[in-house]
Amino acid sequence: MTFSLVARSADGRLHGVVVASRFLAAGALVPAAEAEVGAIATQGHVNLAYRPQGLALLRTGVGAAGVVAGLVAADDERDHRQLGVVGATGAGAGWTGPACRPWAGGQSGDGWAAQGNILAGPQVIDEVRDGWLGGGGLPFPQRLLAALRAGDEAGGDRRGRQSAGLLVVERGAGYAGTGDVLVDLRVDDHPDPVAELGRLLAAHTRLFSRPDPGTLLDLTGALAVEVAGLLTALGHPADPGAPQEALVAWAGLENLERRLVPGRIDPVVLEQLRRTAPQVPAPRAVRARRAS
Repeated sequence: MTFSLVARSADGRLHGVVVASRFLAAGALVPAAEAEVGAIATQGHVNLAYRPQGLALLRTGVGAAGVVAGLVAADDERDHRQLGVVGATGAGAGWTGPACRPWAGGQSGDGWAAQGNILAGPQVIDEVRDGWLGGGGLPFPQRLLAALRAGDEAGGDRRGRQSAGLLVVERGAGYAGTGDVLVDLRVDDHPDPVAELGRLLAAHTRLFSRPDPGTLLDLTGALAVEVAGLLTALGHPADPGAPQEALVAWAGLENLERRLVPGRIDPVVLEQLRRTAPQVPAPRAVRARRAS
């Protein structure tokens, strides 16, 4: 009762699953992924055992097609299952049991597999495929979401919309480098879950992505004076010549600490600071920079 995509990045460092359904909290049941190992989507008549068992097989070097074959062969209810698997290398693979409700089916290729059941038609999977293949210029999580959005716009689950989820893993890419889960977002019950998932991903990217070194601004001169004034207005008194300490204190409360760089400021942090602080006049040089 779901459509999903499992995929691997071109360099093999990231694996992920994206899913949508007219089913409560599909993101809690469908996806599983392990960094540098692979990703799995179990749906239809979900078999949660597929997740640890499939990852264990991938960990031993079994390819995606072998994982699918092994899981469904041992399952008496396989005719009601649907499954997508992608490993560390090679093509993705899938299974759609003959008892899955129509429209049901899937497609796969190098590093991806898309599948769905109770869909508006085969065009849903066609659009998920095309969205994935055409999104190579996007960051990996956004590419997964774009593919899901394409399937949703093509009709998605023919019963309607309710939930969506996105799971992305990369070795050491979790919060502060303490884990492998880069993104784990769910919309459990919402009238437009794919759009809401997009909003959450945008917020996640703003808060937790590392800054682009090419966009960092030197925290000196007129900009330092402006930042100090904004921080002071927010209750974090700052030295106009050295506002870094107050900036660290404020950013920690705003969950922006991942975007801090000593002696410089990320434009994302600066924009949040300007948006949240009471209005204070900016130094003339800074106003001129904004106008230009």
